[in-house]
Amino acid sequence: MVHALLDHGAVSEIPSIRESYVKAFRLMLLARLLDDKFASLYRMGKVHGGVFLSRGQEALSVATGLALQKGDVFAPLIRDTAGRLAFGESLLDAVRTCLGSPLGPMRGRDGNVHRGRPREGMFAMISHLGAMISVVNGALLAHRFKGIQGTVGITSLGDGGSSTGAFHEALNQAAIEKLPLVLVLANNHYAYSTPTERQFACRSLLDKASGYGISGLAADGTNLAECLKVVNEAVGRAREGAGPQLVVATLLRLCGHGEHDDGSYIDARLKCSPVGRDCLKLAEEHLLEQDWANPQQVASWRSEAVQAIEEVVAKVQREPAPDPYKEDWCPLASKHLSEGHEA
Repeated sequence: MVHALLDHGAVSEIPSIRESYVKAFRLMLLARLLDDKFASLYRMGKVHGGVFLSRGQEALSVATGLALQKGDVFAPLIRDTAGRLAFGESLLDAVRTCLGSPLGPMRGRDGNVHRGRPREGMFAMISHLGAMISVVNGALLAHRFKGIQGTVGITSLGDGGSSTGAFHEALNQAAIEKLPLVLVLANNHYAYSTPTERQFACRSLLDKASGYGISGLAADGTNLAECLKVVNEAVGRAREGAGPQLVVATLLRLCGHGEHDDGSYIDARLKCSPVGRDCLKLAEEHLLEQDWANPQQVASWRSEAVQAIEEVVAKVQREPAPDPYKEDWCPLASKHLSEGHEA
């Protein structure tokens, strides 16, 4: 059931490789279909704000969300629909934020992806590139000061974000403090429309890890099994006290930067290369090859996900829009707008 997939940490026993892969694939599928629905709503003029699809990055994102435990911190970015769902975000939270419902976690104050529930470990995104690293650092330092042990913090980043001052300052701090930070960097070859050769001169983004004195791991971002293995290894190292971990996954964004962008600048040779493969299609092929599922099961999972998404969208579209005359513009942490809002 879709609801079971969204119940983060519901399985008490260690799942088998097959169970883990199937769960990850179904979350990837749900994320892809949810993104497609958001794109459709955007084109219909129902979304006030941007829509940024995760297409091509679902394998890396879902591995990130699934690697975390209750009590950990996750700071997702714009292409982390799968990771958000894996970490426990509800479809209601996602749809309500995208459609601007005042019943959503951001109370209708943001029309796209800047949503979260900090008390549950999911931080609301800051758009400034690299800015979420220092936010996660702060949370991990707070855990240390409070004597909370065994927690890990993850944030996502793109190749463009690694060129910013915020990246340098925050990663330098995390390395010095030996924080249990995992930085999952998706090298999708473009910072919006700027290719990587115009962003950095080092041979690989993984080379940056040694410059900060931290560990680095590489992954094929199109391969779900490899993403699950590498991200889990990085999280395990951080949880055991090995300090910050940098994961660099190579993939290609299979769409424009956002629905407002046609992505015409993406090199056609990259699209035809191994990095241009669709991670969802490859994951499905692997499931079928391993006999972990059959085409009828995959079709059933797809239909179930579509039904769940359509039901939530229909529910949210019936909810009242924000009323500016009744809005109390005080901080979300205040008494009247505190979390704990009925889902």
